[in-house]
Amino acid sequence: MMKSLVLTAVAATLATAAAADDKVVFATNWLAQGGHGGFYQAMADGTYAKYGLDVEIQQGGPQVNNRPMLAAGRIDFLMTGNLLLSFDNVRNEIPTIVVASYYEKDPQALIAHKGQYKDWADLATAPEVLIGKDGQFSFWQWMTASQGFADEQLRPYGYNLAGFLNDEKMVQQAYATSEPLYAEKQGAPVDTFLMADHGWNTYSTTVEARVEMVEENPDLVQRFVDASTIGWYNYLYNDPALGNAAIMEANPEMTEEGLAAEVKQLIDFGIIGSGYQAEAGIGAIDMDRVQAFYDTVVEAGIFEAGDVDISKVATDQFVNRKVGMDLVK
Repeated sequence: MMKSLVLTAVAATLATAAAADDKVVFATNWLAQGGHGGFYQAMADGTYAKYGLDVEIQQGGPQVNNRPMLAAGRIDFLMTGNLLLSFDNVRNEIPTIVVASYYEKDPQALIAHKGQYKDWADLATAPEVLIGKDGQFSFWQWMTASQGFADEQLRPYGYNLAGFLNDEKMVQQAYATSEPLYAEKQGAPVDTFLMADHGWNTYSTTVEARVEMVEENPDLVQRFVDASTIGWYNYLYNDPALGNAAIMEANPEMTEEGLAAEVKQLIDFGIIGSGYQAEAGIGAIDMDRVQAFYDTVVEAGIFEAGDVDISKVATDQFVNRKVGMDLVK
């Protein structure tokens, strides 16, 4: 009997050790920053390890395209910007699927000099609007189709604030956690208008996995999603020190002050923790909303009706479970 108990205990120990050896490579879409904080927190504070995961975070950046690496099996999970690329994957029969969405609202925005325009609709009267190349083929089409903007206003945005800073009437695209902060540092306070508050209803900072992994190893996907979600709750609502240290080690250009400012933007604009996430938890996915965004981009002419099977874009199998909500203080 004693021998049997010892063997059982040894087997349990070995099983635990084996689970802890699950190596996961998670690739982001940009350099480490506050907007990735929950993932770095989960890595640094041991949450991933607690869930039996050895997670390596592989940064994106200006010369790095991690997207092809997922389908090729060189990474296990990928952070993506919004649902447009996920729609495109399905249209092109690339076998990946969204398993969680960490931003309830897309941080994509327009900024204007403080007090120059009274509201979103008034921005459509701006003489010029700076939009980058990617935006010209995505949200700008929605803006001209349904929001009152016109192609005559369009000017190219080269991801440099000089043109904006030198023209009080200029309007430009922005990411709510970056350009508004940079402009204010240079003495130009701004009004920030989230597109999400005016109908651009995509999810953002989603996590994709290969369909094969979802079907064959759902336990691994569940553990990664749960641990990431807990990381986000700890980073936002408890002590982010370990996450911040990991971010600054990965990207030395980051500072404590800058990271705190990013997190404040995330919370103040309801980018994370608001809407359906307040009910179902960070990471939540509402499949009706995925369909609604597809309808939006079809109406704007970005996609054609029938191009995409929404059931292949995302799944709510791993989210909407209120994981980590008890950590809010």
